[in-house]
Amino acid sequence: MTLITSISGIRGTIGGLPGEGLSPMDIVRFTSAFAELVKLKRGKQRIKIAIGRDARRSGDMVSSLVSGTLVAMGTDVVDLGLSTTPTVEVAVPGLKADAGIILTASHNPGEWNALKLLNEKGEFISDADGRWLLKRASEGNTEYASIDLIGTYHKDYSWIDRHIQMVLDLPLVRKDLIEKAGFNIVIDAVNSTGGISIPHLIRALGVSEIHELYCTPDGFFPHNPEPLPEHLKDLSEAVVKKKADLGFVVDPDVDRLAIVDEHGNMFGEEYTLVAVADYVLSKTKGSTVSNLSSSRALRDITEKHGCANHSAAVGEVNVVELMKEVKAVIGGEGNGGIIYPELHYGRDALVGIALFLSALAEAKISCSELRTRLPDYFMVKKKVTLKEGTDVDGLLAKVASGINDGEINTVDGVKIDFSNGWVHLRKSNTEPIIRIYAEGKTIGDAEAYAERIMKLL
Repeated sequence: MTLITSISGIRGTIGGLPGEGLSPMDIVRFTSAFAELVKLKRGKQRIKIAIGRDARRSGDMVSSLVSGTLVAMGTDVVDLGLSTTPTVEVAVPGLKADAGIILTASHNPGEWNALKLLNEKGEFISDADGRWLLKRASEGNTEYASIDLIGTYHKDYSWIDRHIQMVLDLPLVRKDLIEKAGFNIVIDAVNSTGGISIPHLIRALGVSEIHELYCTPDGFFPHNPEPLPEHLKDLSEAVVKKKADLGFVVDPDVDRLAIVDEHGNMFGEEYTLVAVADYVLSKTKGSTVSNLSSSRALRDITEKHGCANHSAAVGEVNVVELMKEVKAVIGGEGNGGIIYPELHYGRDALVGIALFLSALAEAKISCSELRTRLPDYFMVKKKVTLKEGTDVDGLLAKVASGINDGEINTVDGVKIDFSNGWVHLRKSNTEPIIRIYAEGKTIGDAEAYAERIMKLL
């Protein structure tokens, strides 16, 4: 059993003893602390919180516990039911709610669940608020509302439709061109809420030939739900068999998007953001932001359009913060996460699909040809296991001091930019390891960069 408590929420495997797995007592404890945090931040005792969940099998149970706890805290609950992470994010300000909770363990396997916590803007809570929450949850002694002050509970299952309409209303989403293109598309929604939202969106965009793969939202994931190439054999085969133009796959909470081209080959998870950014920048000039572990291809595309690219520490909240600071027009993460501020500040596979199809329809080329128009980079991911008691920060500082032919960035671990690639080293928050990501113009270059740094370590 596993329970991971962090500033961004609580995540764990269902079952086990309190404090060792995601038990009912842990769910109640953290939900109570979150209600207290929201009351403190909003400066009022009566608050409204929107909740939504992905389709994993523990969802009903976790949702009932969260809703009941919030009501007991004197909170009015709006239950969005089966939803997506970006849908809850747009619903919070749309409902004028004081906060939101998304019940999803994202790309983790089916035995996991989690509480992701949003502020009144529908954005992830800050580091400072997360630290306050963890401290308060550890203290316990929460005071619950009397019978006259308990909250209310009601359901509102309209927000996936509203979210889709918000996507359709975006000026850069070209339904006219998409409908004219006559796309044939295969969808893998890993039997979660993408099975509700993605087919609906694509049909609303004017696509009539859609093949649904694992679109029953019952929480029985047919493969590892992280949208990586090794997990997407069925989608690749279906695209070829159906003679489709492309395939889309999302993770269980629909904030990450990966693409398969007409030959059944991966478009490249890193290149979801790069392709969408190329399209957006061709229409709207402005800065772009990704995290330090994302491909340099975004920088190249951004500079091609005469704009500036910026790098944030890993983590969606850090990317969003920097996007606001530099007024970025597009940003995200190399894991297939598109953040388009014109809609909202959160990773959103729905807006990613709509913008990608708009780009493809406007260019009037195949998915594979679109990929050839983007810069080529190759990435490798390694890790080094540490001895107990290792001074990781000191170790990373020594590595940085041993480099004299690269540009050093210490915003998040150590990032070393070389002329034709880079290496990023970060310590894990959950394991005694250092993660090493490296990228180069060839796979050999990327491996060489990684090996060089591993020898230094």
